[in-house]
Amino acid sequence: MSQAEKLKLMVVDDEPDNLDLLVRTFRKDYRIFRADGAASALKILDTEGEMAIIISDQRMPLMNGTEFLSKTVERFPDTIRILLTGYTDVDDLVEAINSGKVFKYITKPWNPDNVKRIVKQADDTYRILKKRTNQLERTVRREALFNSVTTAIRESLDYSSSLKTIVTTIGKTFEAKRCILRPVDEHQLMAEYFSYQAEGEAEGEPLPNDDPDPIVQNVLQHHKTQICQNIRDGDRRLHLVVPLIWRQKLLGVLSLYQEDSDKPWLREDIELIEAVSEQAALAIFQAKLYQRIQLQAQQMQDELEVARQIQNNLLRQSWPDVEGVGLQAHCYAARQVGGDFFEVYIHPQGDVWLAVGDVSGKGVPAALFMASGISILRRELAQEISPEPEVVMRNLNSIMSDDLFSTNCFITMVLARYTPQSRQLVYANAGHVYPLVWSHPLVIEQQTLSETNLTVEPNYLSTRGVPLGILRIWKAQAGTLTLNQGDILLLISDGITEATVKGSSSMLGTLGLWQLVLQESAPFNLTNLLTRIRACTNNIQEDDQTILSLEVL
Repeated sequence: MSQAEKLKLMVVDDEPDNLDLLVRTFRKDYRIFRADGAASALKILDTEGEMAIIISDQRMPLMNGTEFLSKTVERFPDTIRILLTGYTDVDDLVEAINSGKVFKYITKPWNPDNVKRIVKQADDTYRILKKRTNQLERTVRREALFNSVTTAIRESLDYSSSLKTIVTTIGKTFEAKRCILRPVDEHQLMAEYFSYQAEGEAEGEPLPNDDPDPIVQNVLQHHKTQICQNIRDGDRRLHLVVPLIWRQKLLGVLSLYQEDSDKPWLREDIELIEAVSEQAALAIFQAKLYQRIQLQAQQMQDELEVARQIQNNLLRQSWPDVEGVGLQAHCYAARQVGGDFFEVYIHPQGDVWLAVGDVSGKGVPAALFMASGISILRRELAQEISPEPEVVMRNLNSIMSDDLFSTNCFITMVLARYTPQSRQLVYANAGHVYPLVWSHPLVIEQQTLSETNLTVEPNYLSTRGVPLGILRIWKAQAGTLTLNQGDILLLISDGITEATVKGSSSMLGTLGLWQLVLQESAPFNLTNLLTRIRACTNNIQEDDQTILSLEVL
């Protein structure tokens, strides 16, 4: 056994003969350190560090064995301590065992064979203890590093930030002079790399992109850890390159550099670095996935913004003035695009056509049906002779029913035709919210007389059929009525009536809407009414909201 492989054993006794005897007994199997008292023993420990075994006499001047051994417990908890005593005082032995953490005590004069047996037991105990301690330290270290990498994953999914955190964490943990992480895409090193430089070290030279280090090239080809060791100018230099692999795909190459270190990497350190590399690879995989999702999400947002603009352009932003008629309309999607729509069409014969529709569902699918519905509706309304509302509704259902059936969608809709000359209103309703008609001058008159007891009631146009897309052939009666000067027709979508009232779980409903209408002054302003609606309902819009009014002037 070489001197470096032997365990260190210290013998402490103020009697030279005892020291000589112990040294002769164990010098063959141990690296022996001798001290003639507690003070000199402590100095040796300061210089040499931990001893595997300490054999100390109890009765020594200035400091006895129990006191001396107790001073070594906190600094060297793994050391095995043996106490030599020439007497068998129970109190001293108990104190030695408790405060000095004594493994065994030996009475003088001792039997050499008995001493060898006890020291052999101490030797075995120390080796087992150190082995378990080292295993525990490696486990704790591994766990700490895993936690650091995991924390890096949790704290930032930004690609560049994650890679910088990983290379810094691993570089610091393994006391590398320099650590470099080079991402790999499709078996090629990326131009961008991330590096860690130990404090006080000079900045390393930039890495070449077209001619990587041969050891790095080897890892790229074989996906195996490579280690290169050389001596330069008397310094021991170590270059370790580890592949970062996740699900059998190489995502990066990690290079660690160590130079003339007091704690050179052991085989177990390299194994730990390899284990951590899997966590690092997971971090890179998640960061790249998150980056890709972010890019896709941004692209989708950009496309939806374009779709929103297109959808807004589909809805008429203006229409010709019609004598004796005031028209107002607003449509707000709950998302970028939605399924609500309205139409205001002035027929060449003078009829004013109004429509409010709501495609089931939200988002892009509903918006596509909305666009299709408006296109077909405008074609139907543009006939030479102004058609009947129920006929237009039946034609819409016939044209769109196959697509609506196949996607399990439907459309609710109110379509009304107002003739200014006769003030006649004809309407068809396909499962939509009832339109409201009221005399606004009468509302203003009652507001003047009383602020609390308003008795005006709206006329709910309740003639209604099933939504479009439910039946192959749509059938329903048309409703008719004559409007008077000052009457207002209000068409809405269910995003208005089903909005949740603030501070409760109840919906606004047609009754709540009517109470807000009663607060409107003259002239009637749809924007003001919408402001009142939003003031009393939740800030988060849960559904598309569309509202359209016709006032007889």
